[in-house]
Amino acid sequence: MLTRAGRLGVIVLAVVALAANAAPQRRGRFFGFGSPSVPANPSYDGGFIFCRIQFDNAPNGDGNGWFVDYPRADINLSFRFSELTTTTLSRDGEGGFNHGVYRLTDAAIDRCPFIMMTEAGGVYFSDEEARHLREYLLRGGFLWADDFWGEYAWAHWEQEIRKALPSGEFKLYDVPLEHPIFHVLYDVRELPQIPSIGYWMGTGGRTSERGADSAVPHARAIDDPQGRMVVFITHNTDFGDAFEREGEDRRYFDQFASAGYAVGINVLLYALSH
Repeated sequence: MLTRAGRLGVIVLAVVALAANAAPQRRGRFFGFGSPSVPANPSYDGGFIFCRIQFDNAPNGDGNGWFVDYPRADINLSFRFSELTTTTLSRDGEGGFNHGVYRLTDAAIDRCPFIMMTEAGGVYFSDEEARHLREYLLRGGFLWADDFWGEYAWAHWEQEIRKALPSGEFKLYDVPLEHPIFHVLYDVRELPQIPSIGYWMGTGGRTSERGADSAVPHARAIDDPQGRMVVFITHNTDFGDAFEREGEDRRYFDQFASAGYAVGINVLLYALSH
């Protein structure tokens, strides 16, 4: 496991638009088709790497797959993290930010102090994956699950995560805005509901992708038996799109990207320092 970050300094927030190419996301049941090929993961060099988890979709799940927002969200969040803190990030030979895609059974995730899952409402964990996830988290790892909408998707996610973290041992709760995770660097006073840019533009500015069923965004968490937060969960909101699509529309950037990065940077710093 990487050592915890040392001193974390603030640089100046810069508004830099980054190009993105992916098409607007669709919503609904998805059964795992169309997963993209990914390059080989970078070698470990001691710097922070954004680690995305590749998972199988359940036939009865609700999500478009692990690869939604990949790889632009991973790169853009890494870029902002490098701007706003003194954390050392891993880079490739051309100066770009390294990022990786891992299965939960990959021993290399032990070098990732932070992992992320997107479209978590569709996930399926095998017994082996659930065991590896539990072991990873108990060794000091941290998971952020994001971008799933409505009560059906929540119920499915809770069923799957409980394979790894049973309710009798691991407390699940709503995270109050007074919690330190919302105040590490930025003072977050409201959890933003961030829609995909396609939904937002196509509906004239709406934010709840499932209507009344997803009207309220939630930040929830799971603690280990010692009270350390090991899973941070953002439900009825899509932080990945705030990162991925920041450069596509200035109005979207102004309304969602800055609020998304405030939470995202706080979560990374919290994961590295707790």
